[in-house]
Amino acid sequence: MKRDQFLKTTLAGLATAGISFRSVDAAARERSSWPVIDPSDEAFWAFVRTQFPLTRDRAYFNTGGLGASPYPVIDAVKAKIDELESISETGHTDQLWSNIKTTAGTFFGCDPAEIAFMRNATEGINVVCNGLPLREGDEVITTTHEHVANSVPWLALQKRRRISVRFFEPSMRSAQENIDRVERLLSTRTRLISVPHVTTTTGQVLPIRAFSELAKSRRVWLFVDGAQAAGMFPFSLRELGCDAYAMCGHKWLLGPKETGLLFVHKGMLDVVEAKFVGAYSDSGFDFEKGTLAFHPSAQRYEYGTVSIPLRVGLQAALEFLSRIGMSNVWKRDQQLSAYLYRQLSSMPSVRVLSPASDSERSAMITFQHTKVPFLDVQAHLNTYKLRTRGVSEGGVNGLRISCHIYNTFEEIDRLLEGIRSVPTG
Repeated sequence: MKRDQFLKTTLAGLATAGISFRSVDAAARERSSWPVIDPSDEAFWAFVRTQFPLTRDRAYFNTGGLGASPYPVIDAVKAKIDELESISETGHTDQLWSNIKTTAGTFFGCDPAEIAFMRNATEGINVVCNGLPLREGDEVITTTHEHVANSVPWLALQKRRRISVRFFEPSMRSAQENIDRVERLLSTRTRLISVPHVTTTTGQVLPIRAFSELAKSRRVWLFVDGAQAAGMFPFSLRELGCDAYAMCGHKWLLGPKETGLLFVHKGMLDVVEAKFVGAYSDSGFDFEKGTLAFHPSAQRYEYGTVSIPLRVGLQAALEFLSRIGMSNVWKRDQQLSAYLYRQLSSMPSVRVLSPASDSERSAMITFQHTKVPFLDVQAHLNTYKLRTRGVSEGGVNGLRISCHIYNTFEEIDRLLEGIRSVPTG
């Protein structure tokens, strides 16, 4: 559907719902045109849906893989490209970077100086993995349910530096059981605990604050892969207490692709060594004298010419979610995912793999069909124009459904209909 036709259709629907404004483009650009924010009002979420060019020809349930960007983000990127290309400049300015990091610091509850721009969570993971002073024989504790981005870097380090990687299987019984499993693996050689905030496999929310307290009591570091948490629910990095936290902008944050952020606690800046450096990593150097001072902030992990339009787009994404309110975003995501969880749990042909506990369940629900392989189920759902994600990590072999603010209950009902109609003969 062309954008003009799409806008006319959605405008007509919103007018029926009692929402009036000049145009969706105007609403995207002029925040005063937004309706009153009410997370219990379906008309409000219908309005939010109009802010995305995401096609309605299929139901998109793969935010855990790639989030759709709203018009304010897309427009911000396009506008900055047009501005900079008209004068052929990079747009690099300390003030702009400071503004964006201030927005991010407020959003994630940390000092802006503790934030570094990254291309994605993978780059942030690699900065920490390769920057920590780990040596042969040191142990890293992690889960068996890691995304490849938080697996390959540690395995490569194990091969290169001969560190030891130890694993625990995430327990679905309780958060305390996971804390106990980590504690049982701790030894005098343990230097780091590396875990996801939300597992990519079953969408389980792990007890990061408790892990942080355990790590500090045993004088080991805690690193968190936050790719599946940032933008899904609100949290404060200060309150979590981790030493470093990597996230991407292209999933739940709804930002441009190839954007990310890395938080490194200010007390860890001289511990996590900057391995890849260049222009902007320093606060002064003399090439001939061989002197170099790293930037006093996390900017030391940034280097070289970068895409300013993408960074501006990431700020627009943070502002878009902030406009709605992260508590409201999380309420909506919980409403959708809890409904899906309950419906799937009532199906005799389905085994739900995600946690039963509300406190440990995220907006991603993973399930298996008891009679049909998950890839065959996925292929069947494709015929219903339903975008899902197969999960083979951790031997899960299930289908993952991500529910975010552009999804609807009607789309979930369509998904449930597709699952019920999976041929078993």
